[in-house]
Amino acid sequence: MLSFVSLGWTRALSLVFLFLPHNFLPGLEKFAKSNNISYLYTMDAFDWTIILMYFGMLGILSIYGIYRIRMTYLFWRYRDYKPAPPRLYSEAELPKVTVQLPLFNEMYVVERLLESVCQLDYPKDRLEIQVLDDSTDETREIASAAVARHKAAGHNIVYIHRDNREGFKAGALEAGLKVASGQLVAIFDADFRPRPDCIRKMVHYFTEERVGVVQFRWSHINEDYNLLTKIQSVLLDGHFVIEHTSRHRSGGFFNFNGTAGMWRREAIEWSGGWQHDTLTEDTDLSYRAQMMGWKFVYVLDEDVPAELPVDINAFKAQQRRWAKGLTQVAFKMLKRTLNSNLPWHVKVEMFFHLTSNLSYPLMILFNLLHFPILIVRYNQGFFHLLLLDIPFLFLSTFSVTSFYFLSQKELHGKRKGTFSMIYLVMATGVGLSLSNAKAVMEAVFGIQTSFVRTPKYAIENKQDSWQKKKYRRKIGWLPVLELVMAAYFVITMVYAVYSHIFGVVPFLSIFALGYGYVGILSFMQSAGFSLKKRSDVEQELEAAA
Repeated sequence: MLSFVSLGWTRALSLVFLFLPHNFLPGLEKFAKSNNISYLYTMDAFDWTIILMYFGMLGILSIYGIYRIRMTYLFWRYRDYKPAPPRLYSEAELPKVTVQLPLFNEMYVVERLLESVCQLDYPKDRLEIQVLDDSTDETREIASAAVARHKAAGHNIVYIHRDNREGFKAGALEAGLKVASGQLVAIFDADFRPRPDCIRKMVHYFTEERVGVVQFRWSHINEDYNLLTKIQSVLLDGHFVIEHTSRHRSGGFFNFNGTAGMWRREAIEWSGGWQHDTLTEDTDLSYRAQMMGWKFVYVLDEDVPAELPVDINAFKAQQRRWAKGLTQVAFKMLKRTLNSNLPWHVKVEMFFHLTSNLSYPLMILFNLLHFPILIVRYNQGFFHLLLLDIPFLFLSTFSVTSFYFLSQKELHGKRKGTFSMIYLVMATGVGLSLSNAKAVMEAVFGIQTSFVRTPKYAIENKQDSWQKKKYRRKIGWLPVLELVMAAYFVITMVYAVYSHIFGVVPFLSIFALGYGYVGILSFMQSAGFSLKKRSDVEQELEAAA
């Protein structure tokens, strides 16, 4: 293992000086120059180790950047190839649809959900609504009373409560399917509010017998509530506009997102049914069904509004579940996929999709190398910076900015503040890396955890409040590490400035801001600070965006 002494005495002294008062930093600069710290032509074994590790990891991350650029290109290429049903059902031949509403402790949103679903414009004799409630709190009484009320109004709605959460959401959907009467099964999570014509618009795609799933885009009820919800909306729009569209229209596989979509019942049953050995049962079943030959349809131009998490700790829990679940599906499905007769472009697409979260542990190691790499390469010329860094950084950053810019342009046209918001999205993505890396490593080492659902508070406008409501999550120890990482990058930026390596400062600021924003917000929201009272910093960030 490399020791601190292997840095050499000049490097060791320079590191010590960084933690001294500010008046020592000019002295550090003069000292470093006089001792010729790590010119490229005098590199020792430690220098080469840092250089090779840094550029090796940057190269791997750049490959995923190329993949993202390819997806953006595919979206642009196929943007006019919009799916359409081969024909429309007549009123008399409309199939029977079961709407499944899986719930777990959703006391604030369950009535809103049932109100929306009971307003669906579909023949009542061909619409069955299942409320699949695994709740352990007041939600049971609220949901059962609401079901009784809507049933008395003439809706075909049933309340199904399980005394245990075996299989979590997948188990609830499986239990409901056993007693469902519909040929088609639509699923809406508790935070969604389907429009009245939603089922009618989905159902006609099933006139093609090979269609197993129709997925609609998620839109956002409370996008403008705070800075966090604005950032989430951009993140999700990138996924639903670019990723899903490019995969679907280019002939690749894409995943059902667990809600805002409709399944053909045969596709579920023939593909092995809902299984709960991963935390993303929707992605698991999606790939099994498509490998069985079922066709999936993604409709970009139709949406189902949903509530975004307003609490950073709930948002982090959601992202951890998705990161861990997708990695679990990768271990479950990739070997089978690569040994199949699927076209190579489908295999490659699945590989990058399912392994994308493995980049998070790699990103942590890469982030920790930023300070050592500045020391190792101190005083190198601009030519070397351009030659070695720019191509990799271009692939890593341009891929992200073009990805999100194009998704926002597709949905909103020219929108003021788009680039500054993308900068904040990139920073927040970095800030989530510790939390997501932990989830990925749990999947790699087979550590089992329960399905952690995302709390919903019925937040629809800026006047709504959530701080005094139930379901708020504990923060744990990760925010401490996030703040440590933020401090680490602030120190790295200071070193870069005093070393006159100004070109890397904007890049490093993404990391400092991202870890700082996520860490500070985790502590503040856990302490119950009101978003409207607590943070001048967030207001300034919103104004900048």
